[in-house]
Amino acid sequence: MNVITKTISLPDGRTISIETGKVAKQADGSAVVRMGNTVLLATVCAAKDAVPGTDFMPLQVDYREQYSAAGRFPGGFTKREGKPGDNEILTSRLVDRVLRPLFPSNYHAEVYVNVMLLSADGVDQPDALAGLAASSAMACSDIPFDFYISEVRVARVNGEYVVNPTFEQMKEADMDIMVGATKDNIMMVEGEMDEVTEQDLIQALKVAHEAIKPMCTMQEELAKELGKDVKREYDHEVNDEDLRKQMNDELYQPVYDVTKQALAKQERHDAFDKIVTDFLEKYDAENTEKLTAEELEEKHALAARYYDDVLRDAMRRCILDEGKRLDGRKTDEIRPIWCEVSSLPMPHGSAIFTRGETQSLSTCTLGTKLDEKMVDDVLDKSYMRFLLHYNFPPFSTGEAKAQRGVGRREIGHGHLAWRGLKGQIPADYPYTVRVVSQILESNGSSSMATVCAGTLALMDAGVPLKKPVSGIAMGLIKNPGEEKYAILSDILGDEDHLGDMDFKTTGTKDGLTATQMDIKCDGLSFEILEKALMQAKAGREHILGKLTETIAEPRPELKPQVPRIVQIEIPKEFIGAVIGPGGKIIQQMQEDTGTTITIDEVDGKGKVQVSAPDKASIDAALSKIRAIVAVPEVGEIYEGTVRSVMPYGCFVEIMPGKDGLLHISEIDWKRLETVEEAGIKEGDKMRVKLLDIDPKTGKYKLSRRVLMEKPEGYVERERRPRGDRPERGERRGRRDDRHDRD
Repeated sequence: MNVITKTISLPDGRTISIETGKVAKQADGSAVVRMGNTVLLATVCAAKDAVPGTDFMPLQVDYREQYSAAGRFPGGFTKREGKPGDNEILTSRLVDRVLRPLFPSNYHAEVYVNVMLLSADGVDQPDALAGLAASSAMACSDIPFDFYISEVRVARVNGEYVVNPTFEQMKEADMDIMVGATKDNIMMVEGEMDEVTEQDLIQALKVAHEAIKPMCTMQEELAKELGKDVKREYDHEVNDEDLRKQMNDELYQPVYDVTKQALAKQERHDAFDKIVTDFLEKYDAENTEKLTAEELEEKHALAARYYDDVLRDAMRRCILDEGKRLDGRKTDEIRPIWCEVSSLPMPHGSAIFTRGETQSLSTCTLGTKLDEKMVDDVLDKSYMRFLLHYNFPPFSTGEAKAQRGVGRREIGHGHLAWRGLKGQIPADYPYTVRVVSQILESNGSSSMATVCAGTLALMDAGVPLKKPVSGIAMGLIKNPGEEKYAILSDILGDEDHLGDMDFKTTGTKDGLTATQMDIKCDGLSFEILEKALMQAKAGREHILGKLTETIAEPRPELKPQVPRIVQIEIPKEFIGAVIGPGGKIIQQMQEDTGTTITIDEVDGKGKVQVSAPDKASIDAALSKIRAIVAVPEVGEIYEGTVRSVMPYGCFVEIMPGKDGLLHISEIDWKRLETVEEAGIKEGDKMRVKLLDIDPKTGKYKLSRRVLMEKPEGYVERERRPRGDRPERGERRGRRDDRHDRD
């Protein structure tokens, strides 16, 4: 066994090791990455050849977490890992987005990358190691790959930037970003922040890149040592250079002219389609006798690929040379915006946000604690109080196809919008909040439209957002070897597809809250990145102005159909009394009042949440709860219930579970020989006053007579003091002394 291990140290002294040659040796490449007690296995397998007709990179990345890694059983009936959870999908996307652009453009064989979490102690975060593991597996294979990469998480903890922070360190972080990069260029950024500045983000990216560089160098050394620095040969494309040149010569100018016309999306696509259709008809007519039907079909497939290059070149040159975009805007111009709130009558909050040809209809629903989402991941078992779901139906782009289930794209876009908004919902807000974004039209930046529409819907629902949030997607046009470049604000779908960058940022007026960036070009300098961030800031502020024009602040009152929630605190020792044995008391209270009551112990106190459709029901429930947790006070008058009658008095319940003795002498001003003489029986209601609480036993002394008018001429019967009692005489001797009588 030829086992090779490479180790690298992080700035704080912790180490990351890569091992290959021990396990999974039948895969094209495999690597085990270890940091502390966190261990990941990454494997990569590639098909020997491409599927005929494939003109894209068929890459599949799967990140999976084994529950055994943390010594846990999976939940559910089957007790085994099932379909990937949101966390696994999001991590898979992070790895995919960095790897995909780095395969050769003409390599089309199917590639499967699998990353498995095998061991985790809950200290180090495994998702930060997945990118390094995947790239290391590529380094251990002969699969063609241009540059090795790594990913690191950077957090700012107490003002200091920390690479791959622990779970514990993340509790104090105000910035959490994942960065993927080669040795020379940053390729991917995704994260959330607590209203940080653009300069802070730039600094975090620099820290991340410095940490990634030695990781990439280590993989190069590993590949060389294994003899995998020379990759397999392949031939996945058949090209016709004459056809490519002919199309470029004949179609570039017509495409350029359409690009300059600033047509709407569908009109523009129809115009582009007509250009290539006319060309192919002419081409077929000229070559019908020279080529067979099959050969013409092959030429059509090549023509589709070459035409995409013509579109790309024309669009880019029009922007770089004339500053004109596909829809006629300037590079820093935002598309027209219109928005409205309360678009729908029954949702708790609703809004439509439209920017150009991208439109989101978002709704906000407010629920109780019982509506929280339980997260049961391998290393995270918690509850989510804020949910955001993003839906992208096919009709939003005019496609005639059935709507399927939620895919990776929907999960990723929804997660970005969720990150952008979640920090602005107060931590003590009693409601569980769900925002749903339905994309009704799409032409670029639908996730950022979701952030804007979500902000409006939340404010329409009366959620007391700290600050409204807006979002924008930025693009970049930069040709290799050319100094000239253009940064595009609020990009279209075509500008995303044909451009070099998709850079999304969300934020308030005071700073960034989330970001996502994918870069497709080499040599993106921090200078360009900072310029893009500042241009994005200006765009976000413009959009934020449009949002606040529509609704300036959250509604002060909830809509009538929103369930009302009141939250109170009770002493910890009363939690059991409110719940009762087997939940009997709390269930009875809910049934009697028509409310939903939940209790949690937080920071040594009981947090009680009562929800109901109306205030009267809530007040009734709160009254019952307060009665249970109330502490009787000396001198207070209570409406009590007789629970039992004794010869010496009766016991009266003055609060739930709290009985006091009403002595026979305290029932009435007149002397009573029996309690029955006063007409008192079990179940009777009466007003009593708490006279005293025994400091030793905690027993309550009650009186009814003090609440009654004292009879005229009443004289309190004097009690003889103990010292006035007559002498009992000489004590008799002990029983033992009686023996003397014998």
